[in-house]
This record gives sequence, C-alpha cells and structure tokens, in this order.
Amino acid sequence: MTNLNAAPQVRSGAKRNLYELSREELDEFVSAFGEERYRAQQIWRWMYEEPVDRFDSMANLPGKLRAKLKASALLGSLEMVAKQRSRDGTEKRVYRLRDDQLVESVLMPYADDRKTACISSQAGCAMGCVFCATGQMGFARNLTAAEIFEQAMIFARELNARGERLSNVVFMGMGEPFHNYDASLAAVRQLMNRLKLGARHITISTVGMAPQIRRFADEGLQVRLAVSLHKTDDSQRSALMPVNGRWGIDELMDACRYYVTRTNRRVTFEWAAIAGENDSVDEAHRLGRLLSGLLCHINIIPLNPTRGYGGAPAKAERLKRFTAVLQDYGLNSTVRVRRGIDIDAGCGQLKAALTRAAENA
Repeated sequence: MTNLNAAPQVRSGAKRNLYELSREELDEFVSAFGEERYRAQQIWRWMYEEPVDRFDSMANLPGKLRAKLKASALLGSLEMVAKQRSRDGTEKRVYRLRDDQLVESVLMPYADDRKTACISSQAGCAMGCVFCATGQMGFARNLTAAEIFEQAMIFARELNARGERLSNVVFMGMGEPFHNYDASLAAVRQLMNRLKLGARHITISTVGMAPQIRRFADEGLQVRLAVSLHKTDDSQRSALMPVNGRWGIDELMDACRYYVTRTNRRVTFEWAAIAGENDSVDEAHRLGRLLSGLLCHINIIPLNPTRGYGGAPAKAERLKRFTAVLQDYGLNSTVRVRRGIDIDAGCGQLKAALTRAAENA
C-alpha cells in the first residue's frame, strides 16, 4: 500500500533541508560539527528572524562553519523553475520538488498593504472538481510539512528584503489540505511558531471532507476555515465535486455546525459563480435556506477559466441580485475581484499554462 504521507525518495547522502528540523534537531545537527549550541541559535535567527537564502549571508558565523553547512545542508529544497507577474501585481511561482514533481504558489498584494501567500499542500489533487485545473490533472503525492511551509517562507524572505511583511497565508493552492491533514497542520504550526503569523491570518480551504472538519474543530486553533460549496443540491454538487458522493451536503453542514459550536468562529463558504449554473435567484434562495442561522460568510468568486471546463463566469448583474437575496436571509457575502487571471494564478487555475511551459523547458 502506498503511504501518501511519506517523504519523497531522495538519494543516500543527500544534503539535509534545515527547514525540516525543529529547534532541538537543529541544535543536534550543529553540535555534530563540534560547534557550541549558540551557533544553532544564530542559524535559526538567520533562517526565520532575519531570513536569508544562503549560508554565506549568515555574517556572524565563522567561515569554516559556513563551509560545513554548504557541504551538508540546504536552506530549502524547492527549486524555482518559472515565475510570472500579473498586471494586477499577483506573482506566481512554479517549484520543482526533489522527485521532479511541480507545484505552484501565488503571492497576492492588496491596496491596504496586505500580502497574502496562496500555497499548495499536494502535487496535484485527488478530489476531481471538474472546474479546477488542479483537479483535472489528477493526484501525484502529498507534500511534506517542510515543502508546504517553504512556499510561504520564500515569499516571507523576499518581502522582508523589500522592507515588507507577509501578512496572510491561505491553503488554497494545489491540492486538498485535509487530504494531507497531518502535514498541513504541521505546516500551520510552523507558520505560527517560526514566521509568527497569527492563527487568524491563516486559512485552510477544503472541498468538504466532513470528518476532517470535525477533527480540525477539535484542534483548539483559531485558524480560519473555508469550505468550497458551489451547489445546494446533492446530485448537482456531486456532478461538479465528486467528494460530495462520499460526504453529502447534510453531513457537510452538520460538520460545519460542529465547527462553529466548538470554535465560536464563522465558516467561510466559497461559491464559484458559474453563468447559468449556480447564479440564479432561485439558487440564491436555496443557499439562503441552507445557511440561514449559521455563523458564516459567503465568498462569491466568478468562475476562473480553465481548459478542461467550458463554464463561464457569472455576470455582475446576476450576482447583484444573488447577493441581495442572501441579504434577505441575514447572510453576508462578498463578490471577490478575480486576481492573476492573465497568468493562470486565480482560484482553480493552478497547474495550468505556466506549469506546462516549465515542463517543456
């Protein structure tokens, strides 16, 4: 049986990725060189507090120690193979992993100076949502906690060099975070402990894995939860999102209510607005009845185009009527501005044109 949580196979004697190490493990790693433990503290500070991307930049380390580190360790295992910048300032990166899998991550700047990293938890995705480019490509493997964390770390390091700061991280890139639950939660804790991101500045998005939503509710974290919903009818949702065949809408709503009761935090429901599919007034009434009384917010995102799905984004006039109906049910909603569409960096577009270019390079 394949172990989906196993680290990728690498050759014997490979350099150690220091982002994989806990603080105590870094102490042991440095002590093996015959160095005093305070050197590990200096390295830790250069990794996370004044982050640099090479050992030669760790100015207060002796040259011999830097040479030993270069010979036996890495500051990360992701190799950037392509990057692109949108007209709206969104940045997308493609990384090659140690086993040659490719993943993508995105940095989104906002007018209020927020900088949000959208990171991937898997190479590909097993959920098969028909309107999502990642779902259309299929599943390769889970990422390790370090591979997930490092995507945000790279953005944090680059922003720090520009005198800016990473303010938010969303697990909305390639893959289903709750299908890689343990590594995703370990990465969340690394973001909190190493980058000092507050839990409320981190969001995990799921297609609706009900048991994992309940487990997540019991973690005692204040991390935000987003649930991809998109339809209110089981048969229609299953046609868009095969996961619904396993955990239907009733079971999903029960899990969401459990989450709200346990955490006293609202759930964000994501609604990819597809013209003629789920943007009608009648559908808005059904959604209003489904969510009425639940502590929640609805993020409405006009569908982003992918080659494997023929749907079109809902028009602004229809969404105006849609949101007005939701308001009648006491539900708050926001129609999101689509970002990074010209570089296939929008929601549901990852593993698209830029990755194809990298694979052909």
